Amino acid sequence: MSQTIVLKVAMSCQGCVGAMNRVLGKMEGVESYDINIDEQKVTVKGNVQPEAVFQTISKTGKKTSF
Repeated sequence: MSQTIVLKVAMSCQGCVGAMNRVLGKMEGVESYDINIDEQKVTVKGNVQPEAVFQTISKTGKKTSF
């Protein structure tokens, strides 16, 4: 079942965006994602669990919250 998960992620530069692209691009079940550095927001769509997305993004070392 496809769902949309929105997370607040502290990102300060294009390097941060690159890190998000790397981890989300490899994640199974992700159909699409949008990274908004201005709003400090990452939106992920797909057949994924919110907790799994949270853990994946947290691994980048960025402060992450729902």
